[in-house]
Amino acid sequence: KCPSSMNDSTPMTPEQKFQQLFEEMYSLCGEQGWGDPFSYARSREIHLAGLLGHTVADDYSGADAFDENGKPLEYKSTINKNINGTYNGISVQDTWEDQEEYLINDKIGKYDNHFIARYEDGKVVEVWKLSGNDVLGILLPKLKKDWNRKINGNHKDPRLSATISKKEIYAVGTCVLG
Repeated sequence: KCPSSMNDSTPMTPEQKFQQLFEEMYSLCGEQGWGDPFSYARSREIHLAGLLGHTVADDYSGADAFDENGKPLEYKSTINKNINGTYNGISVQDTWEDQEEYLINDKIGKYDNHFIARYEDGKVVEVWKLSGNDVLGILLPKLKKDWNRKINGNHKDPRLSATISKKEIYAVGTCVLG
């Protein structure tokens, strides 16, 4: 076995402290069945679920968390100056009718509640709750426009995306934190 390069009496460098915390995060998430905390926005999902009293989902596809009644929830987070919720990586269907059905039943509308959070310096500064119907009302026209563009073009990433703006969030959402 290689000798340890760390001397217990020497103060940790910032890099060593990061390594320790990184490994502790992985260990905790493994013990809790939360998966890789550094995969996409998983760490923020875990953080947000704890703040809001929700239960973290145990896999990466589908719901991000579950409310106190076991209902699935969708989370979006940003570190931008203004809050917004970006819905991206949405699979493209062959027809708009199929696309709309997929968005309503399988992707966006299947979640009664969506929580959109803005982080600043690692802390949540605001969280808004939007109904799935309100999110669909905002996103469907935007996604239809994107679908028309993508279905008729040759794009590097053919998947759909659309963003709910601060103005739209404030218009239909309920502030739950911040």
